[in-house]
Amino acid sequence: MRRIGLAVVLTLSLVLGPLVAETQSPKLPRIGTLSAFSPRSQPDWHQRAPFWQAMNELGWIEGQNILVEGRWAEGRLDRLPALATELVQLKVDLILAAAGAEIFAAKRATKTIPIVMAASLDAEEQGFVASLARPGANVTGVTSMTSELSRKRLDLLKETVPKIVRIAILQCEGLPSLPGLTGTLAAARALGVSPLLLVPEEANDYEAAFTRAIKERADAMIVFTCYRNMLNAPRIAALGTRHRLPTMYNEKWWVEAGGLMSYGSSLPDMYRLVATYVDKILKGAKPADLPVEQPTRFELVINMKTAKSLGLTIPQSILVRADQIIE
Repeated sequence: MRRIGLAVVLTLSLVLGPLVAETQSPKLPRIGTLSAFSPRSQPDWHQRAPFWQAMNELGWIEGQNILVEGRWAEGRLDRLPALATELVQLKVDLILAAAGAEIFAAKRATKTIPIVMAASLDAEEQGFVASLARPGANVTGVTSMTSELSRKRLDLLKETVPKIVRIAILQCEGLPSLPGLTGTLAAARALGVSPLLLVPEEANDYEAAFTRAIKERADAMIVFTCYRNMLNAPRIAALGTRHRLPTMYNEKWWVEAGGLMSYGSSLPDMYRLVATYVDKILKGAKPADLPVEQPTRFELVINMKTAKSLGLTIPQSILVRADQIIE
């Protein structure tokens, strides 16, 4: 009886084994996304749509052949280290880190899981990679040409408002050497424009910063992209209009929020490029072997409604170069 029972078990194993294997779903790759914002915020919305469009074109469909573990700090940067650690503990196959603080948090949390930078500012200068050509560790992705673009922004602002003698520069607390500041200051010297550095220490300090800019006779303002400024974008745009201060930004969504004009890398293009890194890494490529890329397309966007509120006439030489004009 034992021999017969054993024979039956073996026979069933041989017959049913392949059937069970066929019905088991293969393990789907998982990517972790790390953002300082919320999934409903304007910066995140601009990033996700083009990224997933490109991923779909590459054959990746969320929920079908790839899973996503999203983590959002909801504006609290102090939460990023713990959120990055969560993703590491989940053993995701890759972490997509939006920008500076997210990349720092991910790098501290893991030395082995691949990290893809989405929109870092001067990745080599900030120490995210050994070099753009040879990243050298588990981090690669896309980085902005911050210094060069900073000079171009001031040139465009000066051409738009030729009377500029003094330019206010809105920074963030704790970032005295913010990427791009050196380029902006050099451009100001070359144009004979005096810089006024403003560093709001809290969200409630923006009113005081604009008041000081007007009191010290600033003719225009450049707003640097950092987390506090981004989280207060509508307030900053409204203050610029209220104080009749022409303001330049580095990304299109600032202008959509009411800012006057922006010049910078095309975020949709950057995130479509990010999708190619995710695709290659999930197919076996090593981050250290994938050179960091810089954007090649830049956008000049102008809000004509804001210009009218400021009593500002945009020169035709600027209008003809605009990639988008918001009426």
